[in-house]
Amino acid sequence: MDARASDELLAGVMMFSGLDTDARKRITAAAIPRQYRRGQLLFVEGDPGESLIMVRSGAVAVFRTAPTGERAMLHVVRSPDVLGEVSLLDGSARSASAEALEDTSAMALARTTFLDLVHASPNMLDAVMRSMGGIVRRLTEQSSDHVFLDLPARVAKALVRLTGHTSAPMVTIELNQTQLAELAGGSRQSVNQAIGTFALRGWLRTEGRRIVVTDIPALRRRAGLDDLP
Repeated sequence: MDARASDELLAGVMMFSGLDTDARKRITAAAIPRQYRRGQLLFVEGDPGESLIMVRSGAVAVFRTAPTGERAMLHVVRSPDVLGEVSLLDGSARSASAEALEDTSAMALARTTFLDLVHASPNMLDAVMRSMGGIVRRLTEQSSDHVFLDLPARVAKALVRLTGHTSAPMVTIELNQTQLAELAGGSRQSVNQAIGTFALRGWLRTEGRRIVVTDIPALRRRAGLDDLP
Protein backbone atom coordinates (compact mmCIF):
# COMPACT_ATOMS: atom_id res chain seq x y z
CA MET A 1 0.00 0.00 0.00
CA ASP A 2 1.48 3.39 -0.99
CA ALA A 3 1.77 6.39 1.33
CA ARG A 4 -1.36 8.08 -0.01
CA ALA A 5 -3.49 4.96 0.38
CA SER A 6 -2.16 4.44 3.92
CA ASP A 7 -2.99 8.04 4.82
CA GLU A 8 -6.52 7.62 3.45
CA LEU A 9 -6.92 4.43 5.48
CA LEU A 10 -5.83 6.12 8.71
CA ALA A 11 -8.05 9.12 8.01
CA GLY A 12 -11.01 6.72 7.96
CA VAL A 13 -10.14 5.18 11.34
CA MET A 14 -11.94 7.01 14.13
CA MET A 15 -8.92 6.85 16.40
CA PHE A 16 -6.72 8.63 13.83
CA SER A 17 -9.17 10.78 11.86
CA GLY A 18 -8.47 13.90 13.96
CA LEU A 19 -4.72 13.79 13.43
CA ASP A 20 -2.91 15.97 10.92
CA THR A 21 -1.20 14.52 7.88
CA ASP A 22 2.26 14.57 9.47
CA ALA A 23 1.05 12.56 12.48
CA ARG A 24 -0.58 10.00 10.21
CA LYS A 25 2.64 9.74 8.22
CA ARG A 26 4.51 8.93 11.44
CA ILE A 27 2.02 6.18 12.18
CA THR A 28 2.36 4.76 8.67
CA ALA A 29 6.15 4.80 8.93
CA ALA A 30 6.08 3.01 12.30
CA ALA A 31 3.38 0.44 11.46
CA ILE A 32 4.39 -3.05 10.31
CA PRO A 33 2.45 -4.66 7.40
CA ARG A 34 0.80 -7.97 8.24
CA GLN A 35 -0.85 -10.60 6.05
CA TYR A 36 -3.19 -13.27 7.45
CA ARG A 37 -4.67 -16.25 5.65
CA ARG A 38 -8.31 -17.17 6.06
CA GLY A 39 -8.64 -19.09 9.33
CA GLN A 40 -5.33 -17.83 10.72
CA LEU A 41 -5.28 -16.50 14.29
CA LEU A 42 -4.01 -12.95 14.75
CA PHE A 43 -3.76 -13.44 18.52
CA VAL A 44 -5.40 -15.49 21.25
CA GLU A 45 -6.91 -14.64 24.59
CA GLY A 46 -4.15 -14.24 27.16
CA ASP A 47 -1.47 -13.13 24.69
CA PRO A 48 0.43 -9.93 25.57
CA GLY A 49 -1.35 -6.84 24.24
CA GLU A 50 1.65 -5.50 22.34
CA SER A 51 0.11 -3.91 19.26
CA LEU A 52 -2.87 -2.20 17.73
CA ILE A 53 -4.01 -3.84 14.49
CA MET A 54 -5.53 -1.76 11.69
CA VAL A 55 -7.44 -3.75 9.07
CA ARG A 56 -6.67 -2.66 5.49
CA SER A 57 -8.73 -5.33 3.70
CA GLY A 58 -10.50 -8.56 4.55
CA ALA A 59 -12.38 -9.33 7.77
CA VAL A 60 -11.43 -10.42 11.29
CA ALA A 61 -13.65 -12.10 13.90
CA VAL A 62 -13.08 -11.19 17.55
CA PHE A 63 -14.29 -13.95 19.88
CA ARG A 64 -14.14 -15.51 23.35
CA THR A 65 -13.81 -19.25 24.00
CA ALA A 66 -15.50 -21.07 26.88
CA PRO A 67 -13.72 -23.85 28.85
CA THR A 68 -15.99 -26.29 26.97
CA GLY A 69 -14.58 -25.07 23.66
CA GLU A 70 -17.71 -23.17 22.59
CA ARG A 71 -17.07 -19.83 20.94
CA ALA A 72 -18.95 -16.55 21.19
CA MET A 73 -18.15 -14.08 18.44
CA LEU A 74 -18.13 -10.53 19.78
CA HIS A 75 -17.92 -8.65 16.50
CA VAL A 76 -16.44 -8.61 13.01
CA VAL A 77 -13.80 -6.01 12.13
CA ARG A 78 -13.39 -4.69 8.57
CA SER A 79 -11.52 -1.79 7.01
CA PRO A 80 -11.20 0.94 8.14
CA ASP A 81 -11.29 -0.24 11.73
CA VAL A 82 -8.95 -1.45 14.45
CA LEU A 83 -8.77 -4.21 17.02
CA GLY A 84 -6.71 -4.85 20.11
CA GLU A 85 -7.07 -1.35 21.52
CA VAL A 86 -8.24 -2.40 25.01
CA SER A 87 -5.13 -4.40 25.89
CA LEU A 88 -3.05 -1.73 24.21
CA LEU A 89 -4.29 0.93 26.61
CA ASP A 90 -4.12 -0.92 29.93
CA GLY A 91 -1.09 -3.09 29.15
CA SER A 92 -2.84 -6.30 30.19
CA ALA A 93 -3.23 -9.54 28.25
CA ARG A 94 -5.60 -9.87 25.31
CA SER A 95 -9.17 -10.23 26.55
CA ALA A 96 -10.33 -12.03 23.40
CA SER A 97 -9.00 -13.90 20.39
CA ALA A 98 -9.01 -12.81 16.74
CA GLU A 99 -9.22 -14.91 13.57
CA ALA A 100 -9.14 -13.90 9.91
CA LEU A 101 -12.49 -14.72 8.29
CA GLU A 102 -11.01 -13.91 4.88
CA ASP A 103 -7.50 -13.35 3.58
CA THR A 104 -6.69 -10.15 5.42
CA SER A 105 -4.17 -7.35 5.06
CA ALA A 106 -3.42 -5.24 8.13
CA MET A 107 -0.93 -2.91 9.80
CA ALA A 108 0.36 -3.43 13.35
CA LEU A 109 1.33 -0.45 15.51
CA ALA A 110 3.48 -1.21 18.56
CA ARG A 111 2.12 -0.22 21.98
CA THR A 112 5.13 1.98 22.76
CA THR A 113 4.66 3.97 19.54
CA PHE A 114 0.93 4.23 20.14
CA LEU A 115 1.40 5.58 23.68
CA ASP A 116 3.97 8.11 22.47
CA LEU A 117 1.37 9.43 20.02
CA VAL A 118 -1.30 9.61 22.72
CA HIS A 119 1.00 11.55 25.05
CA ALA A 120 2.04 13.94 22.27
CA SER A 121 -1.36 14.70 20.77
CA PRO A 122 -4.50 15.97 22.58
CA ASN A 123 -6.51 15.07 19.48
CA MET A 124 -5.28 11.51 19.74
CA LEU A 125 -6.37 11.30 23.37
CA ASP A 126 -9.84 12.57 22.47
CA ALA A 127 -10.07 9.97 19.70
CA VAL A 128 -9.04 7.19 22.09
CA MET A 129 -11.80 8.22 24.48
CA ARG A 130 -14.36 8.15 21.65
CA SER A 131 -13.13 4.73 20.61
CA MET A 132 -13.50 3.39 24.14
CA GLY A 133 -16.98 4.88 24.30
CA GLY A 134 -17.85 3.04 21.09
CA ILE A 135 -16.71 -0.26 22.59
CA VAL A 136 -18.82 0.29 25.72
CA ARG A 137 -21.87 1.18 23.62
CA ARG A 138 -21.43 -1.91 21.44
CA LEU A 139 -21.14 -4.23 24.43
CA THR A 140 -24.14 -2.60 26.10
CA GLU A 141 -26.18 -3.07 22.93
CA GLN A 142 -25.15 -6.73 22.68
CA SER A 143 -26.22 -7.34 26.29
CA SER A 144 -29.56 -5.64 25.67
CA ASP A 145 -30.14 -7.65 22.50
CA HIS A 146 -29.84 -10.93 24.41
CA VAL A 147 -32.49 -9.69 26.86
CA PHE A 148 -34.97 -7.99 24.53
CA LEU A 149 -34.60 -9.72 21.14
CA ASP A 150 -35.51 -13.28 20.23
CA LEU A 151 -32.95 -15.33 18.31
CA PRO A 152 -34.36 -14.68 14.79
CA ALA A 153 -34.23 -10.94 15.51
CA ARG A 154 -30.62 -11.24 16.67
CA VAL A 155 -29.76 -13.20 13.53
CA ALA A 156 -31.44 -10.55 11.37
CA LYS A 157 -29.60 -7.79 13.21
CA ALA A 158 -26.24 -9.54 12.83
CA LEU A 159 -26.84 -9.90 9.10
CA VAL A 160 -27.77 -6.25 8.73
CA ARG A 161 -24.64 -5.15 10.59
CA LEU A 162 -22.51 -7.41 8.42
CA THR A 163 -23.85 -5.84 5.23
CA GLY A 164 -22.37 -2.51 6.35
CA HIS A 165 -23.50 0.83 5.02
CA THR A 166 -24.44 -0.02 1.48
CA SER A 167 -27.14 0.92 -0.98
CA ALA A 168 -26.58 -2.23 -3.05
CA PRO A 169 -29.72 -4.35 -3.50
CA MET A 170 -27.77 -7.58 -2.88
CA VAL A 171 -24.86 -8.21 -0.49
CA THR A 172 -22.74 -11.36 -0.11
CA ILE A 173 -21.56 -12.15 3.42
CA GLU A 174 -18.55 -14.45 3.79
CA LEU A 175 -19.79 -16.02 7.01
CA ASN A 176 -21.02 -19.57 7.42
CA GLN A 177 -23.94 -20.51 9.62
CA THR A 178 -21.75 -21.78 12.46
CA GLN A 179 -19.97 -18.44 12.61
CA LEU A 180 -23.29 -16.61 12.40
CA ALA A 181 -24.54 -18.69 15.34
CA GLU A 182 -21.46 -17.63 17.33
CA LEU A 183 -22.17 -13.98 16.48
CA ALA A 184 -25.92 -14.10 17.21
CA GLY A 185 -25.52 -16.12 20.41
CA GLY A 186 -27.57 -19.19 19.52
CA SER A 187 -27.18 -22.84 18.60
CA ARG A 188 -26.32 -23.70 15.02
CA GLN A 189 -29.61 -25.59 14.64
CA SER A 190 -31.68 -22.62 15.82
CA VAL A 191 -29.79 -20.21 13.60
CA ASN A 192 -30.23 -22.57 10.64
CA GLN A 193 -33.98 -22.53 11.26
CA ALA A 194 -33.99 -18.72 11.28
CA ILE A 195 -31.93 -18.62 8.08
CA GLY A 196 -34.31 -21.13 6.48
CA THR A 197 -37.30 -18.97 7.40
CA PHE A 198 -35.64 -15.85 6.00
CA ALA A 199 -34.80 -17.75 2.80
CA LEU A 200 -38.42 -18.88 2.37
CA ARG A 201 -39.51 -15.26 2.70
CA GLY A 202 -37.04 -14.22 -0.01
CA TRP A 203 -34.83 -12.13 2.26
CA LEU A 204 -31.65 -14.12 1.54
CA ARG A 205 -30.21 -17.28 0.06
CA THR A 206 -27.27 -19.48 1.01
CA GLU A 207 -24.45 -20.44 -1.35
CA GLY A 208 -22.14 -22.87 0.40
CA ARG A 209 -20.30 -20.90 3.09
CA ARG A 210 -21.80 -17.65 1.84
CA ILE A 211 -25.03 -15.90 2.72
CA VAL A 212 -26.43 -13.63 0.02
CA VAL A 213 -28.74 -11.00 1.50
CA THR A 214 -31.39 -9.94 -1.01
CA ASP A 215 -33.77 -7.84 1.15
CA ILE A 216 -31.97 -5.70 3.71
CA PRO A 217 -35.07 -3.60 4.58
CA ALA A 218 -37.00 -6.75 5.53
CA LEU A 219 -34.15 -7.89 7.80
CA ARG A 220 -33.98 -4.43 9.36
CA ARG A 221 -37.68 -4.62 10.19
CA ARG A 222 -37.30 -8.10 11.71
CA ALA A 223 -34.40 -6.81 13.81
CA GLY A 224 -36.33 -3.74 14.97
CA LEU A 225 -33.87 -1.41 13.23
CA ASP A 226 -36.33 0.60 11.14
CA ASP A 227 -35.68 3.85 12.95
CA LEU A 228 -32.01 3.29 13.75
CA PRO A 229 -28.96 4.36 11.71
